[in-house]
Amino acid sequence: MTQDVDPALIETPSALQTHLGFSMTGWSRDYARIELPLHPYLMNRQGLPHGGIHATLLDTAMGFAGCYTGDPERSQMALTLSMTVNYLAQAKGAVLIAEGWRTGGGKTSYFAKGEIRDDSGTLVATATGVFRYRRS
Repeated sequence: MTQDVDPALIETPSALQTHLGFSMTGWSRDYARIELPLHPYLMNRQGLPHGGIHATLLDTAMGFAGCYTGDPERSQMALTLSMTVNYLAQAKGAVLIAEGWRTGGGKTSYFAKGEIRDDSGTLVATATGVFRYRRS
């Protein structure tokens, strides 16, 4: 996994992040990248990554994409208002890589798009979402 995040901006992992094992490997204005090595406990009964894992990674990447401030003293949070996920292919690799991009919005809400590829380059899923900024 590549690391392209200012170490000062890395937040303490949430319990969900720790449990699933994903990490943020890219974060800048309007962009975030999340990576998750695949393990047996992430698979469905067909031996494929569970669709909920894809949705979680997309939600996380798109959520962070709209919340970059560049200032570790000024964090921004958001809530997901809606999200649509399109499942396109089976993952063939050993790592899922989710990327999210803020595509528009204003002071209180924003729009984002995301995609998941595996480490072999297969496009696995895409998503769009609407997010609302939380007030401090």
